[in-house]
Amino acid sequence: MMRKIQQLSEFNLRVSYREAGQGMPLVLVHGVGMNADAWQPQIEVLSRNFRVIAVDMPGHGESEGFTHSATLSDYVHWLAAFLRTQPERQFAVAGHSMGALITAGIAIEHPDLIAQAIVMSGVFKRNDAARTAVLQRAQALASGEAQLDSPLGRWFDDVPEQQQLRQQVGEWLTQVNTQGYARAYQAFAEGDRCYADRWGEIRCPVLVMTGELDANSSPQMASQMAQAAPQGQLVVIGNAKHMLNLTDAERVNEEFLLFLKPVHAAVSDQQPVEE
Repeated sequence: MMRKIQQLSEFNLRVSYREAGQGMPLVLVHGVGMNADAWQPQIEVLSRNFRVIAVDMPGHGESEGFTHSATLSDYVHWLAAFLRTQPERQFAVAGHSMGALITAGIAIEHPDLIAQAIVMSGVFKRNDAARTAVLQRAQALASGEAQLDSPLGRWFDDVPEQQQLRQQVGEWLTQVNTQGYARAYQAFAEGDRCYADRWGEIRCPVLVMTGELDANSSPQMASQMAQAAPQGQLVVIGNAKHMLNLTDAERVNEEFLLFLKPVHAAVSDQQPVEE
C-alpha cells in the first residue's frame, strides 16, 4: 500500500491518496472530518480485486484545502480533475456521507468518467428541521464554537466491540484541519438538494446503501435515491448506524463485491487470449 501525492494544476491544490492493488480502478471518497484511512477495511479486501484509490478530501488528511468558501460542486469538480490525472478513462467511485454527495454529483456532472457508483450513508432532500440543525452546526464549526467529535454518539452504539472504532474516529475528528472541516461541512449542509432533482440523469449503475438505524441518512432517503436513478439498487444494512464501513465492514465489503464484480468480470472477458 502506498501513499501518493498528485498536484492539480486546475485547482493549484495537492491531493494525497492511498493506493493498493491492481485492476479496474475503484476510488473511495470519505466523509467530513475523516480521511482516507477510514476506508482501511475496504482497502484491505477490495485491493485483492481492484486498484483501490482512497483520496483525502480537500482540507482533510494530507490534501490541501480550498482557500475560499466552497460548494458541493467545487468538491465534485475537484474529484473530476483528480480522476483525469490518472491513466484510466473510467472509474468505479464509492463515497460515504459527504463523499456520497460527491459521488452522486460526479456521476451526474461527469458521466464519461464513471462506470459505477456506490452512494453510502448519503443524505437526500432533508426535511426543514434536519436542514436547520445541520446548517446551525455548519455555522458553529465556521465560528469555532462546535465540538468536533460531537457526532460520535449518533455514529456508534455504546457496546464494547465498537469502542476502539469510536476512539479512532474521535481522534480523526479532533486532528482534522478545522478550516477544511468547516468548509466541507458547509458544503455538506447545503449539498443535499444540489443534485437531488437530477438523479434521473445518472447513466451508470448505482448502489445506494445505508444503515437501518442511521437517522440522518435514513433508509427512506436511500430508497428515494435508488428509485430516482434509472439503474439504482438499494441495500439497507440491518442494525447499523452511520459508520457502517467500519462497524459492519464485512457486510459492506460483500455488497461492494457483489455490485462491482459483474463489470469487473466483463472487462476481464474483453482481454485478448494468447494462443
